[in-house]
Amino acid sequence: MKKLINQIDSVVTEQMEGLVASSPHLQANYVPRYIWCKQKENAVALVSGGGAGHEPLHTGFVGTGMLTGACPGEIFTSPTPDQMIECARTVNNGAGVLFFIKNYTGDILNFETAVEMLHDEGISVGTVIIDDDVAVKDSLYTAGRRGVAGTLFVEKIVGAAALQGYSLEKCEQLGREVNNATRSFGIALSACTVPAAGKPSFELAENEIEFGVGIHGEPGIERCVLQNLNVLVNNIMAQLLDNTPWRRTLRHWDRHAEGWIETSTTNSVFDNNGEYIVLINGLGSTPVSELYGVAKVFMRAAQRQGLTITRQLVGNYCTSLDMAGFSISLLKCTPEFLQFWDAPVNTPALRWGC
Repeated sequence: MKKLINQIDSVVTEQMEGLVASSPHLQANYVPRYIWCKQKENAVALVSGGGAGHEPLHTGFVGTGMLTGACPGEIFTSPTPDQMIECARTVNNGAGVLFFIKNYTGDILNFETAVEMLHDEGISVGTVIIDDDVAVKDSLYTAGRRGVAGTLFVEKIVGAAALQGYSLEKCEQLGREVNNATRSFGIALSACTVPAAGKPSFELAENEIEFGVGIHGEPGIERCVLQNLNVLVNNIMAQLLDNTPWRRTLRHWDRHAEGWIETSTTNSVFDNNGEYIVLINGLGSTPVSELYGVAKVFMRAAQRQGLTITRQLVGNYCTSLDMAGFSISLLKCTPEFLQFWDAPVNTPALRWGC
């Protein structure tokens, strides 16, 4: 294992220190760990988090027009409730706190604990569960679909809405709508190496890929032979545009009932009506030049399908340490989504219009 680190047990803290040192608008707390920034008064505070190793998700998206705070756990390990509670207390402006939670069992359990304790303190709190990965219906770490790179769409769009004065309830509803209109699918050419393990998390033959990989290296649909990029992207496109009906049941905190309730939704239909945003996302080790190659093939495939791609984003936004591979996320837009997507944002990893 070759890593640019000092001690394995201090990796996350040292990387947090580096992020804050290079981003003057950010502040950090280290016991418990979270990164935050000052936001507009009386705006809903948006907090996310998850295991480290996926940077810039989530800490790189703290800033004006996006997240107010982020809680990094150890690498590929959920943050703890005390991180979420302390972060929420710090960033709460009186308009409430909305948690964005990727659908992994550890994240769900710890965020739910934090929600209940914050409620008991009198802090208004809401939740949005993100489960955009269409590669599987259930997987390691999860009950239901995984939350992956489509998280960026939720955090950006709701971040702009909060800045423009949306209430906690409206931000929560908007976040669920964006999540339901998002689909993601990823592939791996090689595994990542977690520093504590010191070796790749799985093995692939020279001509194999993991088709439908998760961001922790979880298996997807199958291991298959790597074909050329045209064939690979067309196969991914077929998965993204599959309109076979499926229902998801997700829990969220109901402030009026003062408890958890389950809500079922049916997947949004993806078709050639309307506009789409696409994210071509690197998983850590894929050269950006190759991601542009993916973007070129994808745009041609989208044109053949009659899809209108109105916005594109290419780069490393939700990684898996040093995994080689990429994911594609599609968001079917509404005018509201596009308005908030185009709104100014100023974070370490996403910046425009400022």
